[in-house]
Amino acid sequence: PAATCGRRCRRLEGEVARAVRQRRHAALRLRRRPVAGRGGVSGAGRWAAGGGGQAAVLRDNNSGRTRVAYTEKLRRLGFPPPSPGAAAAPPPTCWAAPLAPSWRPWVPHLGPGPRRLPGPAPADWVQAPLDPAVRAVLVGFDEHFSYAKLCQALRYLLRGGPDCLLVGTNRDHRLPLEGGAAIPGTGCLVKAVETAAQREAFIVGKPNRFMFDCVASEFDVDPARTIMVGDRLDTDILMGNNCGLTTLLTLTGVTALDEVRGHQDSDSPARHSLVPDYYVDSIADLLPVLGE
Repeated sequence: PAATCGRRCRRLEGEVARAVRQRRHAALRLRRRPVAGRGGVSGAGRWAAGGGGQAAVLRDNNSGRTRVAYTEKLRRLGFPPPSPGAAAAPPPTCWAAPLAPSWRPWVPHLGPGPRRLPGPAPADWVQAPLDPAVRAVLVGFDEHFSYAKLCQALRYLLRGGPDCLLVGTNRDHRLPLEGGAAIPGTGCLVKAVETAAQREAFIVGKPNRFMFDCVASEFDVDPARTIMVGDRLDTDILMGNNCGLTTLLTLTGVTALDEVRGHQDSDSPARHSLVPDYYVDSIADLLPVLGE
């Protein structure tokens, strides 16, 4: 018999929205699309400050910005600063430490900015000194990603073998911008290193449940009372469904409702895991529900 999809992808409004609000609290995903351009979503800051009766916690798998930078950005958009407990925990890339308990955190290897090859010939490229303390290669978003950095990453992985971990922050293949434009995402960089190393990276971000498990253990989050809000099916919604959360799609990112219907009508269980429970046109539509 053909597989059927149990998720209905209903619009979150009216009685449906009120019923969901009565039995759940929300885990909001805050990224580029909800905070569109420079203005943000009207009312989001007031809700995060306590209007919805929820605690505000900041988490992101973007390894290119510090918590200080994010806190300042949120302040400009009218959001309150994270509470001391919310700000004290390390970012997701540090949560990879349990994979190798003897790691020294924050060991630099390639560094930010452009990088040049250490000589004119391949023989020169494999002779540059390596930091003996490095036991992992972490691939995050880097606008200066280059062949030189790819060579260096491969050398660390070949030197360490299985004991040198390959970790990626996420597999986003593209990042949507306003007006329908897009730029390549971190997933493209992760794939380049995976191809060179001939091994698969461990992804600490979505759709891997690793990041959610860390947050749930820190803040005692009950999956049965949590909503995952996001604009990507293959990261946000897939992770939420894999973790047993209620999932809510916002149509302000890379996903169109027709794509969801295609997964919903499919006979593939794998595609059914990409279908959300609910959807809204914009995250702004969620604010009145959370504030009731």
